[in-house]
Amino acid sequence: MAGIGHKQASELLRKTFNEAENLLPFRAAPAIPDEQKCHFDAIFKSSTQAYREVLLGCIVVRLLDKGIDIRLPYVSQGDQAFNGRDLDEMVINPFLKEQQIPSSKGPYLSVFRRQVRFDESTRERLRDKSRYDAFLSIVSRLESEHDDTVLQRYLLYALYCFLVLREASRIPLARVHRLSVPQYESVVDHMLGTASGGLIPVLLVVAMFRALKEAFALDWDIDYQGVNVSDRSSQAAGDVTIKTGAHLVLGVEVTERRVDKARVVATFQSKIAPGGVEDYVFLVNLKLINDEAIKQAHQYFAQGHEVCFVDLRTWLSTLLVTIGIKGRSSFNNYLQELLADDDVPSQVKTAWNSAIQGITSR
Repeated sequence: MAGIGHKQASELLRKTFNEAENLLPFRAAPAIPDEQKCHFDAIFKSSTQAYREVLLGCIVVRLLDKGIDIRLPYVSQGDQAFNGRDLDEMVINPFLKEQQIPSSKGPYLSVFRRQVRFDESTRERLRDKSRYDAFLSIVSRLESEHDDTVLQRYLLYALYCFLVLREASRIPLARVHRLSVPQYESVVDHMLGTASGGLIPVLLVVAMFRALKEAFALDWDIDYQGVNVSDRSSQAAGDVTIKTGAHLVLGVEVTERRVDKARVVATFQSKIAPGGVEDYVFLVNLKLINDEAIKQAHQYFAQGHEVCFVDLRTWLSTLLVTIGIKGRSSFNNYLQELLADDDVPSQVKTAWNSAIQGITSR
């Protein structure tokens, strides 16, 4: 591929894909001109998958080498051409398959004739002409753009569209019957590194509390709510609420966000004090807690409310050892049950599948 390395192209895709994943839980589509957005939408509605896959390749090539003519995907077409087949087979298709995004089984250029040029001369030979016209409109926009910031936004939007496409598809959940403690830790690390709008940590915590209940025959009722549901409106003590009958045992807040003094005060006033919660736990990355938050929590101890901060990864790892083999089996079953729910986004299911594939392929 003239002027472009496969590794460089793959790294660009992965980095930008991570940015798109961070946007998806909030449905915060990247901003591009409405006219181009319409063209993208048309391409992603086409039954010809190759159009969107070729487009992704063209955007990557344009970003990495503006001396290349993105209309010429065969090296025999001249010094400014690129090797579109290699780009597809070595970068685009493996990337889409890895991310479990619906994509072509064969080379995307097979939809076109040999020595194809991405211009009007190709149009009459194609079945979905209107979507090809949309593709050409975006190609024209790309080749006239020299600002990498703008081109990067087009790449981000394209990958966001691929994510939306994946959300609309059914992702089968990888099933595993038994993992070792180090393997569970690897899975947890991988999943917690995936953007989910806070859903993944909550599901991990709920699965662990359910496993604890079963392992030690605890008389617990474990309730949890969606990450976008207001605790105040639902009258819940936290993201996870544990009760024994009418008695509130524990209120748990699972968060990926920074915890400062203001948040501790707000949590106390809206959940802890009104509910008379004696034990309240923040499961969080301890690096995200500042000293003022800890001092504020200590003040509530004198008022009969113990507010604790516990590192989520450490908590999970410790309990995975504590509950033993049968307990870990329960955790595994409960987690897969939660992940398999139809309301769980494909993004979360894919994170699990990727984690499992990573440890089983070693």
